[in-house]
Amino acid sequence: MDGKSDVGIIGLGTMGKNLSLNFAQKGLRVSVYDKEYGVTKQFLSSIPFSYSIRGFQGIDALVESLSRPRVIILLITAGNPVDEVINSLIPFLEVGDIVIDSGNSHFKDTERRYRFLAEKGFRFLGMGISGGSEGALKGPSLMPGGDYQAYKQVEEMLKKIAAKSRYGECVNYMGERSAGHFVKMVHNGIEYGIIAGISEVYQVMREVLLLRTDEIATIFEEWNELLFDSFLLRVASIVLRQVDELTGAPFIDVILDVAEQKGTGLWFTQTALELGIPAITIAASVNSRMISVFKELRMRISKNSQIKRRSLEQESLGLDLISLLKDALMFVNYIAFSEGLWLLTRASNEFGYNVQLDNVLKVWRKGSILESSFIDYLLLEDLGGLGCLIEKENIIKNLNLLYENVIQVSSIAKRYNIPIPVIDSAINFYLSIVSEKLPANLVQAIRDWFGYHGFYRVDKPNQVFHFEKGEADS
Repeated sequence: MDGKSDVGIIGLGTMGKNLSLNFAQKGLRVSVYDKEYGVTKQFLSSIPFSYSIRGFQGIDALVESLSRPRVIILLITAGNPVDEVINSLIPFLEVGDIVIDSGNSHFKDTERRYRFLAEKGFRFLGMGISGGSEGALKGPSLMPGGDYQAYKQVEEMLKKIAAKSRYGECVNYMGERSAGHFVKMVHNGIEYGIIAGISEVYQVMREVLLLRTDEIATIFEEWNELLFDSFLLRVASIVLRQVDELTGAPFIDVILDVAEQKGTGLWFTQTALELGIPAITIAASVNSRMISVFKELRMRISKNSQIKRRSLEQESLGLDLISLLKDALMFVNYIAFSEGLWLLTRASNEFGYNVQLDNVLKVWRKGSILESSFIDYLLLEDLGGLGCLIEKENIIKNLNLLYENVIQVSSIAKRYNIPIPVIDSAINFYLSIVSEKLPANLVQAIRDWFGYHGFYRVDKPNQVFHFEKGEADS
């Protein structure tokens, strides 16, 4: 292949390989590098000869192969490896070159790298990618943030590889500095909540209604066709139809009930606490994964517990419970998005990101793990200046319609000793946010009594007061 390449890819894991192929399929010339040259050679030997992809053994050679200004995309493990690669690039870069970190980096690391590279005259984008390895190949959802002029420089090439929806290409500028990776963190937090909601609905169907996995898959498919159009629900349906070749059992039954995490859900929860945004539903989904890891402990304790699972005959509830569960899943969608977008709005104001929520949702509409027609419902709302999504009249109206059915699901799960922490947390979030009065007055009173922390009076809300304690009260 003669001439310079349009884009360089560093890191040839599944994502790096598939994104390289995506670029090449769209007619761009690609240079690739992996720290293990054997990986590079193996990749090059597996692709069609017609693809304009070249591999290099050294980072210096990769940089030299690119047209100016150079565009280099990193698809490597988050953390120290990103800093190591950036430091190895710097001696070969020129002022104006563009580095794009497309791993799942923490937004605080992206903030630091943005400033570090800007001081040297290099341009940096932190770009979240959603859609998994298949999305990277067929069309991902792309969330770039950082240097705006750098984004404009690469916008057309990113549009070529991005997923397409009714709103256009699923890529847009997310905001200043580390906004792209912050948006991706929020995306993943919402994803945690919805996956947990689907799993809890499945558990109730399986243990209360005694439905087979293929029956549940059929129900999920019907819900998706009529209402959700959800990537996650579609994946759940596919998984539930898989059969283990060794045992002939549903594959889901041979998978250990231990759910792992890569950190973005934890980061979301920590950041929500730091910025003072209640995100109890998404936090519950993180904690649900954490408690699942203690499998041996759970097995030991369950032997001595008086709490045993019970099952209800199908005809006792049947289709009524299935309808209730559909509403419960929709309720979780509303609350998970409410928590996520609230945090994103707070962060945009706090950090000066200038995030436009409608742009974010349009980018998520196709190609992302959050792909769903639910996003279309949200985009009907005016999201400018949004605080809490539940403030919107149509949103609270829909939640009110769902609420009684979700309460019934919670009650049934308790009667049959099935934990549904995410659905219950969504209920508690909603009840708390719509409550004019909470018991926080007693919390603050107790704090002041023992720690002199102060409280506000209802008739003087801007002035701090303290209890006046006598010697006998101390």
